[in-house]
Amino acid sequence: MNAKPMYAAKPTVRPARPWFSSGPCAKRPGWDPARLRDAFVGRSHRDPAGQARLSEVIELSRQVLGLPEDHRVAIVPGSDTGAVEMALWNLLGYTGVEVCCWENFGHTWLEDVVRQLRIPDVTVHRAERYGAFPDLNQVDFANDVVFTWNGTTSGVCVPDAEWIPASRTGLTICDATSAVLGMDIDYSKLDVVTWSWQKALGGEGAHGMIALSPAAVERLRVFQTDRPLPKIFRLVRDGRLIDELFEGFTINSPSMLAVEDALDALRWCLDIGGLPELISRTRRNFAVVRRWVLTDPHVEFLAEAPETISPTSVCLTFRHELLDRLPDRRQREFVRRVCARIADNGAGYDLGGHREAPPGIRIWAGPTVEAADVERLLPWVSWAFAETLPEFR
Repeated sequence: MNAKPMYAAKPTVRPARPWFSSGPCAKRPGWDPARLRDAFVGRSHRDPAGQARLSEVIELSRQVLGLPEDHRVAIVPGSDTGAVEMALWNLLGYTGVEVCCWENFGHTWLEDVVRQLRIPDVTVHRAERYGAFPDLNQVDFANDVVFTWNGTTSGVCVPDAEWIPASRTGLTICDATSAVLGMDIDYSKLDVVTWSWQKALGGEGAHGMIALSPAAVERLRVFQTDRPLPKIFRLVRDGRLIDELFEGFTINSPSMLAVEDALDALRWCLDIGGLPELISRTRRNFAVVRRWVLTDPHVEFLAEAPETISPTSVCLTFRHELLDRLPDRRQREFVRRVCARIADNGAGYDLGGHREAPPGIRIWAGPTVEAADVERLLPWVSWAFAETLPEFR
């Protein structure tokens, strides 16, 4: 392998759209706030016209993702976090629970299951460190299984759904927020799917989505937890599923500007070719990063197993003998200065890794990002690395 040299000269070409945040993510190419001028604002979202737009978000989401026809889909409060919490608080406690975690959000759901919900029978499948992946062959699907499809903070994702049996007695509850619209997911293997608009759609925060399989709906019918449920978490009323939630009747007031923005993004998804093209765009973006990692001796994927490397939230660490001798605090300062140099030159924003992850950078490579912009970003990362290293000698 021939390692390319550090950049001696400062790059001259910047990304046309230097937005690489892992949430909220880049808006779709060609996005213009003027597209929101017809948003249903200043009116009640309970009006039939307002509810029709919310219902359209649900139906377009189902269409773009290719969700099974028998899955129920709703817009819920609190972004993906609210959607996951809604599932955990409503559904868990009927049987044992297995939690698979290999990054920050997986550990958050584990914390909720053990400390907040106090589920007595919990089995944990935990990676030993960021970048590693647990042995999912040990999961018992007689229990409910909680996992993230894609670890946004570690850049580690499940390779596929082959480890999930088609016939199972427990529910699979999947936080899929940075995987939907950018990865190939077998939704028939998932009983609960959660996501938000602010990831692959480049939408605005605070709005979550949840999809429930017939098995999840049946669980809600036969199991009513005795734990107190805040209003914004309730999926059942008087022992019956609140059907209007799945028809665009939201629990609390949504932003109709955000709704219009989501509709614009979903229509763009369909216009460019739907899910196959969205996945192809993500793969093209990731391929650019992968080629760079293979030729730059000072960066590597945080994910250790090639089949688990996330193509959307690409997490990278810097490698140099000098950095290896630095304490964690100084390594984080090094990364902060690298990212600041890139941002100060308008070449890329929000590249710092998650605060809970090892020191490194994170490049969002989802479908709203252009491969040409990723190509233009990477020389700036190499240049900023070379410029910053002497400051730590």
